[in-house]
Amino acid sequence: MTTESLPAAADLTWLSDPQIFAIGRLPAISDHVVFPDASSALAGIASPLRQSLDGTWQFVSALSAAERPEGFHRPDFDRSGFGTIDVPGAMQLQGHGHPQYVNIQYPWDGHEALDLGEAAKANRVGCYIRTFTLAPELAGHRTILTFEGVETAFYVWLNGRFIGYAEDSFTPSRFDVTDALVNGENLLAVEVYHRSSGAWLEDQDFWRLSGIMRPVRLEAWPALHIRDLFVTTDLADDFKSASLRLRLALDLPEAAKATLAATLYAPDGTEVVSATFDAAGEMDVALAVDAPHLWSAEAPHLYRLLLTLNDGTGKTVEAVPQTVGFRRFEMRDGLMRLNGERIVFKGINRHDFHPRRGRSVTVEDMLWDVLFFKRNNFNAVRTSHYPNRSEFYALCDEHGLYVIDETNLETHGTWAVEERDLDKVLPGDRAEWRPAVLDRATNMLERDKNHPCVLIWSCGNESFGGSVIADMADWFRNRDPSRLVHYEGVFNDRRYDARSSDMESRMYARPQAVEDYLRSNPSKPFVSCEYTHAMGNSCGGMHLYTDLTYRYEQCQGGFIWEYIEQAFYGPRPDGSEGLLFGGDFGDRPTDYSFCCDGIVTADRQLTPKVQEIKALYQPARLLPDRHGVKILNDNLFVSLEALYLDYQLLKDGVVVASGREDVDVAPQDQATLRLSLPATEAAGEYSLQCSLRERHDRAWAPAGHEVAFGEHVWTITGEQPKPVARPLTRVEGGYNLGISDGESRTLFCRRFGGPVSLVNAAGVEFLERPPQPTFWRAPTDNDRGAGFGAKFGTWRRASLDHTQASYAYRDTGIDYRFAIPDGSEQVSVSYRYEADGAILVTAHWPGDSKLPSPPLFGLAIPMPKTFDRFRYYGLGPEENHADRLHGARLGIYERAVADNVTPYVIPQESGNRTGVRWAELFDAQGNRLRFEAVDMPFELGVSPYTAFQLEAAARPYDLPAANRTIVTLMARQMGVGGDDSWGALPHPAYMIEPGEALTLSVRIRLME
Repeated sequence: MTTESLPAAADLTWLSDPQIFAIGRLPAISDHVVFPDASSALAGIASPLRQSLDGTWQFVSALSAAERPEGFHRPDFDRSGFGTIDVPGAMQLQGHGHPQYVNIQYPWDGHEALDLGEAAKANRVGCYIRTFTLAPELAGHRTILTFEGVETAFYVWLNGRFIGYAEDSFTPSRFDVTDALVNGENLLAVEVYHRSSGAWLEDQDFWRLSGIMRPVRLEAWPALHIRDLFVTTDLADDFKSASLRLRLALDLPEAAKATLAATLYAPDGTEVVSATFDAAGEMDVALAVDAPHLWSAEAPHLYRLLLTLNDGTGKTVEAVPQTVGFRRFEMRDGLMRLNGERIVFKGINRHDFHPRRGRSVTVEDMLWDVLFFKRNNFNAVRTSHYPNRSEFYALCDEHGLYVIDETNLETHGTWAVEERDLDKVLPGDRAEWRPAVLDRATNMLERDKNHPCVLIWSCGNESFGGSVIADMADWFRNRDPSRLVHYEGVFNDRRYDARSSDMESRMYARPQAVEDYLRSNPSKPFVSCEYTHAMGNSCGGMHLYTDLTYRYEQCQGGFIWEYIEQAFYGPRPDGSEGLLFGGDFGDRPTDYSFCCDGIVTADRQLTPKVQEIKALYQPARLLPDRHGVKILNDNLFVSLEALYLDYQLLKDGVVVASGREDVDVAPQDQATLRLSLPATEAAGEYSLQCSLRERHDRAWAPAGHEVAFGEHVWTITGEQPKPVARPLTRVEGGYNLGISDGESRTLFCRRFGGPVSLVNAAGVEFLERPPQPTFWRAPTDNDRGAGFGAKFGTWRRASLDHTQASYAYRDTGIDYRFAIPDGSEQVSVSYRYEADGAILVTAHWPGDSKLPSPPLFGLAIPMPKTFDRFRYYGLGPEENHADRLHGARLGIYERAVADNVTPYVIPQESGNRTGVRWAELFDAQGNRLRFEAVDMPFELGVSPYTAFQLEAAARPYDLPAANRTIVTLMARQMGVGGDDSWGALPHPAYMIEPGEALTLSVRIRLME
């Protein structure tokens, strides 16, 4: 509870009392910034009425309260033994304890048996000291001390005087310190505890850290002061006019007379409307606005409201600038609508994270994230699972992102256990926890209520259900009817379904389950608050979800889990620095690598998954054919006139024509554009590739940035030039068959089951070992979670332990057959020299319905490591799989072999390419070995490591030194899946049926 009068001293029992969560803390208010006058308010500078206390503080930590330097807050305390710490920042990342990663389980699980709400005995405490002199600009005013975020509970003293106590790690705590200030140097002391009753409400899937994690500041509140501001834009039903409603709470000296002037400026800076009102303690006034420019993620028009508070003489005492976005978000006809139009969330879940600073992210970090989202076609963010810093919402307002703002509440470990005991669920129906939970909702809403980007308030995450959460949802609606309410947990507890969430929200429901819901004539629209779990090589089958948004109106999108991998830089076993995950810091219990499930790495490098997501989230669809392109504009509000169409015609991967056209397709409309293309009569494969690109520089991307892409591929058949025949010589020995075409020589060995040598005219050897049939890939994170080894381990043995069953020499080659352990059928591989010196290789698996699905079928070809680059004609440029190729495009691509191993935190299958027509391996001297598809494209893997080396490595640093290049040619490989990472296999269309026959047919050609 919040008390009006402070107790005489701090009390450690508060840490274990869920009904005490704020002592001396001021009520939550909006995040507006106060300036001394209008000119400074409009200048775009930091307010001179704010003084930052960030920087280097004195610090010492202890393992428990009993070991802390009690009384350290007193001015006369000897702090000579204190060290220093950076604020903001986590104490565990600055040498005080270690970070701990757990997902569902509480961090003390198995160490201490605690009652609900009880603070753990092992409770690291950080003692912070900072001296400051009050800035002159703040002198003479009421002075407020603000902590933007402290994990998880803290006590505050100023000049030895107790100021207050607070919990809730991710919203501001404000304290009035006016009466505690002294002239000259002031002594601020803060005692931060890692564990508290509040920690029971913060069981999010993240690293457990503690400390002063967000900025600290002092600010001046003049006696005549705008304490709180709530701006809403009440739009007419035709959206052609609006009432700008201002609800304000003012501090007014007794009997003071004052006026409030309100001026609204349009996005171009022109004045729209202005009015002056007599000031009062509580105000509810409105300004009429004609023809407002509406705010959306597509067109984030922001107005600027300037409020000036003037005293009885007309002098400005205070000025407040406030951005305003005119928009209406509502549920109508069973659909969520923005400005009257059905919205589809193309979203992502985002944690605050930096690999060195943890959750202490900077504005620069946040801006990088927002620009990344915009460049890659995201339009929405869920702040999983706590409110972000205010600056993040301002960036979303400015650049255009829809936000689900989530209350700092997760109690996963109280109910998601094997022996579920609903009597232990928090908050459930527990009256004693209701005030603390509602306090967290209040802290979030009151701070963030003026941000147009926030469309939905969320009641937290994975806290089961119950009346307390339903009460929170009711409070959200009563306080702010302009937004909707979200809570996924109603799926587990339907007692308060109608109250707790305005939408049906589920995690990791399979596409079929989502469609079943949509076909059931539901009363609520559907949102996937977490889907396509992005752990490792994942996000396969994502199109099965996004397709539903086009087929069902009530499917209104979703939010990928998750944005950034949570890994910290730290020392590896060899002494070098690298990214480490759960368990690497000695933290137990832990959930190990489960913290690494993002579409960007911890150090913000893009993974290949982004290629697919950007394509599936694009705001326009391009459907080319041989004559032009059909353009479907899926934007709700903006035409495509700010973009241009860039197109190119390729023949066999080489550009033969290109052009540029203006486009202007209205929102939610379509058009077909015929293109001036040359006749395509010559035999070959053609690809018309079209992209929409930015015409001008945008705030988030340069001119020329690609927004959307589509391609059409067709083939014109014709007579192919006849190869020049080369005479073959053949030498059959006791164990080997040698065949030469005069330029190259191949040695086939009956003992080792394939060619043991392939040498060109210069004597360069291309084979390190014979090609071998393979059925196995290095398991992905999704594979491991689905029990890959247990279900498909037969094929690991088949790849390692197959034996040669027979061989037969032919005039121009040799046939091999291999026996598969546990299988009744056999693999055949034949090699035939053709007239022009190419070797036709055909590998065939007849299928066996008695065996499980093979992960893949093909040939693994070890080559010398000197062949360290490859070029191919197929789908790229990033790795792609059968169920993740919508973002890939046909082309000729080249890269180093070493760079084809995607740096997932656990080595796994990576670097695959589908739709490959040909591929070449080459060395620094230009020696080239070419693989050509015969009947149909193949899949290609190129790596310095075998599948088994990748599988055996727990970390990238476990991989051996690269001493070969492994080329894997595949008829097919199963998809990577991504519905979840703990049981879901790829969808049936992207699996290989157990009895399915597969044939790989390629030509191997030495290139001169």
